[in-house]
Parts: sequence; structure tokens; C-alpha cells
Amino acid sequence: MEVEVIVKKWGNSLAAILPKELVEKEHIKVNQKVRLLVVKPADLSDIFGSLKLKKSAQQLKDLARAGWE
Repeated sequence: MEVEVIVKKWGNSLAAILPKELVEKEHIKVNQKVRLLVVKPADLSDIFGSLKLKKSAQQLKDLARAGWE
């Protein structure tokens, strides 16, 4: 099960609160060790507009729309 949580400050540490649905589904208990996979959203704003394409944006849109017909 994949969930998105917000990290908050807890004393001198950081904490992520696990939703009740996840805890129940995975049968997580107090003091049980769990493994977390941390994936931060990618920020692509610095490369936006930097790609040089042989076709204009309008031509790409037209091609994409043609594929739906």
C-alpha cells in the first residue's frame, strides 16, 4: 500500500504519521520495526522550456490528438 504523508517536527526529530488504514491493513504494532521507502516529488521547473524540439508545441499537440481519432 502506498500513502503520502507530511513530515512534521517532533521535538528535535521529524515524524511521519501513518494513516490508520495503513496501520490496520499492514498490521503494524507499537515498537515494531518497519522499512520506509522515501521518494520526494521531482521538481522539473528548472528544465521546463529548455528542451529544443524539431516540432513546435502546436505540432506535437496535433500529433497527439490525431492518435486519439
